[in-house]
Amino acid sequence: MEKLSSGISGLDNLIDYIYPGDNVVWEVDAGTSYEIFIKKFIEAACAESNDIVYISFNKSVPTLLKEFGNCINEKFHIIDSFTSGKGKNDATFLRNYEELSKKIHIVKLSNPSNLDELTNAITMVESKISSPTAYIFDSLTGMQNLIKDESLTYSFFTYMCPRLFDLDSVAYWIVERDAHSQKFKANIRHITQVVLELYRRKDSLFLKALKLSRRKNREAFKPHMYEVTDNDEIHIKATEQTLVLDIGNKLREIRISRNISQKELAEKVNLTPGFISQMENNQIAPSIVSFMQICDALGVKASEILNETKTEEKFLIKKKDILAKLPQKISSADIYRVLSDENFQAYLIMIPPNSSIKGHFLTKKEPEIVFLIKGEVSVRINNSIHSLQEGDFFYIKKSMPEQWQNKGGDKAELLVISR
Repeated sequence: MEKLSSGISGLDNLIDYIYPGDNVVWEVDAGTSYEIFIKKFIEAACAESNDIVYISFNKSVPTLLKEFGNCINEKFHIIDSFTSGKGKNDATFLRNYEELSKKIHIVKLSNPSNLDELTNAITMVESKISSPTAYIFDSLTGMQNLIKDESLTYSFFTYMCPRLFDLDSVAYWIVERDAHSQKFKANIRHITQVVLELYRRKDSLFLKALKLSRRKNREAFKPHMYEVTDNDEIHIKATEQTLVLDIGNKLREIRISRNISQKELAEKVNLTPGFISQMENNQIAPSIVSFMQICDALGVKASEILNETKTEEKFLIKKKDILAKLPQKISSADIYRVLSDENFQAYLIMIPPNSSIKGHFLTKKEPEIVFLIKGEVSVRINNSIHSLQEGDFFYIKKSMPEQWQNKGGDKAELLVISR
């Protein structure tokens, strides 16, 4: 079987290249330079004279032409879901659009939230293509933000993924790690062929495979540190060079070797399967008590897991670090996770001026305290409206808010804390 290059030699060696038919889902954190992985993939496809179809939800056409100028030719096709979507047909993005359309094949979607229009555009572009094709869906998250329905995003993926597999095409799909439900990501992982995760730990960047179909090498399932050079090269370090405490992955490997399911382990230590899943993906860290209980349940010594590496307790959480993450979108509000562990859940909520949110920000299971940091908002609960000023607290015990509204001219900031 002919294999294709990702454009990054270290990644090719780690995952045994890209196979024809692979749908590669990238679950990414903000600040992980995932755009460079896309750029290298496009450059490799261009070098092989393959057609490239870029479905853009996050970037304007001029930005794409600037970033991939060396690969812009008759084989580069853009399906523009940005201009009439996130770009809101702003005159800035429409400037010189007709001239650009004469230089490169662009299909501008008038209603990018209509997935039938997107599907028809892809079919139309495919009718003009004869060579092997590389697809880039630059943001499944951007698609979902447009159509406001996770199930429709999933339905599109379940249709397109096997279709591209049967055509022996290769596709990159970008998913923001914290912007989707665990159920959505689990379903996506089940269908696709390859899932690669990019995440940050302090000032270091890590790559780890979550799924690799048709490969036997398991080395990619361990975290690998990578660096981005000044000239946009990606260097992936060998496992022995990666000095990181990967408690979650170690516990996962032991659990699987013991033939214990996440549900069974959760029941043994009185935690939820969701907590076990997040811990194994290093998205949250267990408390010392929970860690010791999990080790006992798995029949392993804690010292074997820690393996001479000490954890550093985090006391300070900087607001700039919180806002550097990609937010989850609920209606018009941006939701930033401050922290999430077995003790507390804390979120920073941003509501734009003169906007309202139907229902509540979160799926509430425990009592919550809402603190208004900035602005003026009102909340409707049990058919009563309550106004909050800066510095006010709102205690939600059992009832679910029916609406949040920011009538002011400034963005409102709220802190939500629950157990």
